[in-house]
Amino acid sequence: MKVKAAVATEVKQPLTIQDIELDEPRANEVQVRMVASGVCHTDAVLRDGWIPTTMPIVLGHEGSGIIEKVGAAVTHLAPGDHVVLSVNSCGVCSACLSGHPAYCANLYASNFAGSRPDGTTAFSAADGSPISSHFFGQSSFASVTNVSVRSVVKVDSEIPLELLGPLGCGIQTGAGAVLNVLKPSTADSLVVFGTGAVGMSAIMAAAASRVHTIIAVDIIPSRLDAAIGFGATHTINGKEEDAVARIQEITRGGANFAIDTTGNKFVFKQMIDALAMSGRAGAIGASAPGSEGIIDMPSALARGISITWIVEGDAIPQTFIPELIALHQAGDFPFDKMIKTYNFDDINVAFEDSENGTVLKPVITF
Repeated sequence: MKVKAAVATEVKQPLTIQDIELDEPRANEVQVRMVASGVCHTDAVLRDGWIPTTMPIVLGHEGSGIIEKVGAAVTHLAPGDHVVLSVNSCGVCSACLSGHPAYCANLYASNFAGSRPDGTTAFSAADGSPISSHFFGQSSFASVTNVSVRSVVKVDSEIPLELLGPLGCGIQTGAGAVLNVLKPSTADSLVVFGTGAVGMSAIMAAAASRVHTIIAVDIIPSRLDAAIGFGATHTINGKEEDAVARIQEITRGGANFAIDTTGNKFVFKQMIDALAMSGRAGAIGASAPGSEGIIDMPSALARGISITWIVEGDAIPQTFIPELIALHQAGDFPFDKMIKTYNFDDINVAFEDSENGTVLKPVITF
């Protein structure tokens, strides 16, 4: 069938809207008519060549839509089901079987390679040449797409799908870093470096957990203002003051927990320096190839700190995304306030607005 898609054809170039061909879903896939898709930093880093893949490719990895067809092996989903699409995984490696699919042994092949395991693609151009598909198992920048069943999360049909699109990656990552990995208590302090969609999601999750002190650090004043509305108790403009010194002042010695969402090596060092004794840090920001973070090893040893890199919030999407929806419905996770919607044809504008910081969470609608 013919579908409309935004295709990345060259590194660091805008996506092009094209009519392309979509094949039939395979046994372990479902065909989804898209309603919305978040635009995430990970889409941008693939477009810009930070992570290798095969172009042309249909990106998009935060989709929501309605199932139209199911593959022969799919028995727990049906046409008409409302779904959110998230990260893909193999389901059979030790990480998947132990409840940590974000650390799947086949993570690259399942999410970034641009094809099914057998090397075929769901999309093709008018001349029959292949267009890479199955980005994060879904390639949600298409009006209809074939999705790996491991990427599919069934949701309540009463909840607007336009709202749910961005839950599949960035929001899950920030919230999961707090709720699934770091798990600060009500008496703790948490500092979040970078208040984009991922950082704001971490702040909301901390506020939902009633964490005592939540510090937001950024260099964009409007985002710092917004962070207060999402639950931050303090804000620091890193351009105007020494962030580490101010954190130590607020917390009287350092933060119990810290998160870096930026992937910037200088911010990474600030995250470590801001920790209290026995503090824990979570690094969740994507960095450019070759980036190296600096750790003062004697100081780290003396303070007994720990650092972990966190992928996708270490979440099982099929259970965690419904948890986030429940928190939202209870009024404790107002992620909808981050969203600005764009028509599908304006997808490149959405990318630009995300990159320049004027919008927290762009969502394209079909």
